[in-house]
Amino acid sequence: MPHANPLRQVTTTAATPVLRTPPTRTGAATAGPAAPAAPPSLPSLTGLRWMAALLVFGLHVHNFGWFGGTGGRLVSWAFGAGATGVSFFFVLSGFVLTWSARPRDRALAFWRRRVARIFPVHLATLTLALVMAYTLSHQTRPTAKQTLANALLLHSWWRPWWQTLNPVSWSLACEAFFYAAFPLLFLLLRRLGARASAALGGLSAVAVALLAWSDAHHWWTYSVYSFPAARLPEFVLGAVTARLVLLGRWRGPGLEASLALAVIGYFMVPQVTPGYSATVCTLAGFALLIPAAAVADLRGLPSLWRRRRMVRLGELSFAFYMVHLLVLRAATEVLGKKPHFGALTGGAVTATAFTVSLALSWALYEGVERPARRLLLRRRRLAPQPDPAPVRREAPAVKAGRTHG
Repeated sequence: MPHANPLRQVTTTAATPVLRTPPTRTGAATAGPAAPAAPPSLPSLTGLRWMAALLVFGLHVHNFGWFGGTGGRLVSWAFGAGATGVSFFFVLSGFVLTWSARPRDRALAFWRRRVARIFPVHLATLTLALVMAYTLSHQTRPTAKQTLANALLLHSWWRPWWQTLNPVSWSLACEAFFYAAFPLLFLLLRRLGARASAALGGLSAVAVALLAWSDAHHWWTYSVYSFPAARLPEFVLGAVTARLVLLGRWRGPGLEASLALAVIGYFMVPQVTPGYSATVCTLAGFALLIPAAAVADLRGLPSLWRRRRMVRLGELSFAFYMVHLLVLRAATEVLGKKPHFGALTGGAVTATAFTVSLALSWALYEGVERPARRLLLRRRRLAPQPDPAPVRREAPAVKAGRTHG
């Protein structure tokens, strides 16, 4: 039996409402089948993205040793597992790309949109990192090969280079690999039913567990934490959950229960081997939380993450993620390395760094990310054509919202 087009409708279930392509007006003549409706907007996922970026910021504040004593222990407790925010990004990326995928889209068009999405901010922060490397003291100057690999988002494939220039860009190298693989993954998912998709998700979770076990037992020359192929199962799991929601076959817990599981997994991280193993602790919680937030948006259920300010911060989260570590690095020129301030001084310094990072992220978003994306995605003007013969017009379709993420 052929499967329904996942972007045309979501069938009625206990978890999701009816979301169908609006019918044309009665009696309206059509020249062919109506175009698929765009998938509904999921603003809660944008708000959740900000929380993941905030976890990473807190981790780096902890790593820079700005707090000592009781404050240091509190920051370590709250943000010591903040690296799992990157795992959240990977799962979220798989979900959002599958949710918003266009069934008849070509791979080149998809890749063009992805380049327009990430490269302007990446290149802007890469330039800033280069300036810092050559102007600030105690900064490592990259080689030409390292710079080129970083610019092309290939540096995470070679472990000694994964932290060069703007260190957080290692995750973008993983995302670039996911984007390269996504057209094939989406083609596969469209041919799988709910059970086969769920089986693929289960295999992805097992792959994460096996990789974590082998990494903890030093089966590899280098840690697989930043290796793009090792992070692919998280992305695939996110894509599978989106597929199940689109099919109306998602049966996960609600938003509150999923958030509780994600929090429990987060605080289990200190109990495992540092590095890739932390992914195992939070994977189930994240893979449940993201579709639960999506279903809450679809059904109009209460969601903290859908609030206006949370969504706005989520829009800035990518730029914030890309620039915040450079701000913290620059601060070491004044503060020194691991100053271990008291709670009040450490709080004031952290608040200042956060404010500067947020201001720069707003500038990057409004001055680089949005205008560059519009420029790169601007449609080419077609050459003037002779007036065609009259044809029957299709009835206008109701415009749906755009997915955030």
